[in-house]
Amino acid sequence: MPYIYIQPIKTDHSPWIDDLEKSVFSTFGYHTKIGNLDINLENTFEPARQQYNSSRILLQVISKPPADAVKVLGVVNVDLFIPILTFVFGEAQLRGIGSVIALHRLNNKFYGLAEDRELLTERLVKEAIHELGHNFGLIHCNNQNCVMKSSTYVEEVDQKSVQMCSRCQVTLRGM
Repeated sequence: MPYIYIQPIKTDHSPWIDDLEKSVFSTFGYHTKIGNLDINLENTFEPARQQYNSSRILLQVISKPPADAVKVLGVVNVDLFIPILTFVFGEAQLRGIGSVIALHRLNNKFYGLAEDRELLTERLVKEAIHELGHNFGLIHCNNQNCVMKSSTYVEEVDQKSVQMCSRCQVTLRGM
């Protein structure tokens, strides 16, 4: 049976894993497994930016996927970037096996606000579904409420739903 692997990378997954597993199953119809790949974050750090290159992390996530993996989602708690953007919440291979998301800028603490584990989990689930949607072939959606809407700022993550719009759901089912 194929699974979507969730790969926590040097981060505690206990506060959010149950909600993420339920949402992944209800959205994509796959059960999940927790991965235990050995990911080296040190060689992904860019000292000039004080951030981690998400593409380099993604390459490690996809380098040796488990035989029963349909997708692999890496979850880190560091600040991610790609060279053309100041930061990213995550990165995914379009129609590929792997994606990575970061808790760092989804956490209220980053913005000097009181920690809110429930809000952090909601944001994490939205970004996970978004990046996995790309893995399954979905592109960004123009529907303001759709989880596949692109989010440049955390406020945009908060404004969208955890669900896909009907158009994206139909597209997903047709793939």
